[in-house]
Amino acid sequence: MNSIQQIARSLLHPLVAILIGFAAGAVAIAVTGAPIGETYAQMWKGAFGSFYFFTSTLARATPIIFIGLGIALAFRAGFFNLGAEGQMVLGAVAAALTAIYLPGPGWLKLIAALIAGMAAGGLWSLFAAVLDARFKVDLLISTLLLNYIATLFAGYLVTEPFKDTTGSAAMAQTMMIEKSAWLPKLFPGMSLHAGFVIAIVAVILLYVVFRFSVFGYEVKMLGQNPLFAAYGGVRRTKVMLYSMLASGGLAGLAGTVEVLGTHYRFIDGALTAPNFAWTGLMAALLANSHPLGTACAAFLLAALQTGAMGMERNTDVPLEISGVIQAVLILFISAKFSYTWFKRRKERVQNGSAV
Repeated sequence: MNSIQQIARSLLHPLVAILIGFAAGAVAIAVTGAPIGETYAQMWKGAFGSFYFFTSTLARATPIIFIGLGIALAFRAGFFNLGAEGQMVLGAVAAALTAIYLPGPGWLKLIAALIAGMAAGGLWSLFAAVLDARFKVDLLISTLLLNYIATLFAGYLVTEPFKDTTGSAAMAQTMMIEKSAWLPKLFPGMSLHAGFVIAIVAVILLYVVFRFSVFGYEVKMLGQNPLFAAYGGVRRTKVMLYSMLASGGLAGLAGTVEVLGTHYRFIDGALTAPNFAWTGLMAALLANSHPLGTACAAFLLAALQTGAMGMERNTDVPLEISGVIQAVLILFISAKFSYTWFKRRKERVQNGSAV
């Protein structure tokens, strides 16, 4: 019974945030003069109105799930990984170049590309963790700034040495990956690919790790009470390095599955424009870093985005309404974390609490 009550309490804040977000969206829709009920009905149809739209929503949610899981893992351990965008982009370009230039059959290229994408994202995140462990460079700052280096470096790679010059050469992009190395589509004629299956497997694995493994216990203890964790023998540096490596690897996998399952090449700006990284961050924060909740929040946010596209096609309401809803969600999350921070600070002043 206690576990059910705990789950219900954990779902309360996200549900309240979502309701407030849609209420703010209704106000914005009313300002445009459009009927609120009809507009939200078109948004629903754009996300779930047909099997094609539903699979499109799942495809949109796939990279958001990966990024949300990676950020949730770092947050659970008490570390701020704001570098998911750069890790995703480096994973994507590494996967694309591996699939293009590695000799061998398609299945070998596919597996090697998946590994290369995870490794590139993980090592880039690990670099920030090493800076923290060795030189005390704050992770919040280093991961955020490393985004710019990663995206600009990836842009250089596809603008100069690895640019596709066989076509019009108007875009900064790699050559097309051969079809045998693509992630297979789950349904013919739909955009949903096998990367979604990998994402669901990652959700289950991360839940099992958090719930039943020693590493999951150490991550939880370090995130909740660092002093108690240190007293119990948890080594902060080791957990930080492993957590950031896995966090970046999941972000790199987000870019990898997009390249192998959707774009079939790396295109400069194609992964940063949809704001996958910051949507994944929002999903992790909404779910309080719970793997299953993060996946559900990622699906909801993806549905909001694909639904907004359908709403704009069929009504006079602009796409930016979904941005209004997401902005309210961010404000609600910020208010929640600010309240928690002030509460813990007050407790620390009153009774010397470590958290």
